[in-house]
Amino acid sequence: MSSFDELSFSFEAFGGKARLFPLPNLVLFPYVMQPLHIFEPRYRNLLEDALAGDRLIAMAILAPGWERNYEGRPPLHTMACLGRITACYRLPDGTYNVLLLGLRRVKIVRELTPLRPFREAQVELREDMYPAQRASQRQQLQQALRQGLLRILPTLPEASEQLDQLLDDDVPLGMLSDLISYMLDIGLAEKQVLLDETNVNRRAELLVRHLSAAATDLQPAGSGSLYFPPDFSAN
Repeated sequence: MSSFDELSFSFEAFGGKARLFPLPNLVLFPYVMQPLHIFEPRYRNLLEDALAGDRLIAMAILAPGWERNYEGRPPLHTMACLGRITACYRLPDGTYNVLLLGLRRVKIVRELTPLRPFREAQVELREDMYPAQRASQRQQLQQALRQGLLRILPTLPEASEQLDQLLDDDVPLGMLSDLISYMLDIGLAEKQVLLDETNVNRRAELLVRHLSAAATDLQPAGSGSLYFPPDFSAN
């Protein structure tokens, strides 16, 4: 889990151009730290370019059917997560282990003409939206998310300290919902729906339903359980 200082981001300094790191099996959310193992030459090139520049990478998930053209430019879901490289270790074989911190949702507006081995796009930052007319509901949703987590906590004794911090009253509802969305073991399509949703109230409502379903399925390998901390994701 990350501090608020680490999550600082300058809108003015971001020009809207992002390196794209598409994967078939990972939906990244703001506020979380994702380990990555980077070994494909094009993504090693992407990483080295990011390290020499702003250290920013946009993680996007490949759309269904990507297997037919993985080495090319298969379609992507248009909502992605912009992340900052916080740590990088080059292994003797030239591959990398990286820690990427999710910062903000971004909408892919258009892909740029390919000039490098990796993909780039013009993106728009998408901030959380807190509907003023439903402000009174947010406290109820915050409590519902906490209660849903507490019903599942026994399956995660190794993460009790981190989850105690997560349940702190100072954690905003948008951050809380993103952290739980990332940790909850549900399908990639369902995670993408949660990433797509910038309305915090609606995102929390969706998540409450997932947690309610998860409370009836607490098998360690079952869908609906929680996993933390994350494993390294390979490109």
